[in-house]
Amino acid sequence: MSNLIHTPQTATKLFFTVRLLDRNSNLLVQQIERLRVATRKTLTSMPFEIDEIVVLPAVIHTIWTLPEGDIDFSKRWRMLKSQFSSGFSKAEVCDPAKSKRREKGIWQRRFWEHHLRDDDDLAAHRYMILTAPVQAGLVERPQQWPHSSVHRAIRLGQFDPAMSIENCHNPSAITQWRKTA
Repeated sequence: MSNLIHTPQTATKLFFTVRLLDRNSNLLVQQIERLRVATRKTLTSMPFEIDEIVVLPAVIHTIWTLPEGDIDFSKRWRMLKSQFSSGFSKAEVCDPAKSKRREKGIWQRRFWEHHLRDDDDLAAHRYMILTAPVQAGLVERPQQWPHSSVHRAIRLGQFDPAMSIENCHNPSAITQWRKTA
């Protein structure tokens, strides 16, 4: 068990980066339907809102809004990871030491979380999520990546795909984008 103490925050919007143990894996996109089922089960059991998300081959970046007064994001991630991993066979376990701890060796044990402070912080993290497939060199335009909330953002007029083509690698574009989001 970790000795980390998470202090309650008044902000309910959080940014997360969750990684697979094998950074060269493409398991998340290969098993995208399994990930969707695990996410739905977790949402049903412990509700939260997914504001933005991108699923890359070995990484998930997402912004969640938790219900007021409920900051137990660690339990949600534990449940989601467990649901996703539960169907894999023992042969897919990476390390015998992980097997002893009843882990499959699929996920990194920890994740990165960041409490979003204000609208600028939220906009910067949204932009990072929506342009992550371009930054990772997977596609030329964010809308070409199928496992992203960018499609919803475009449909709602919150992301301009024409602007993003030239500016995905340009941090100053975030300022421009904040004005349209």
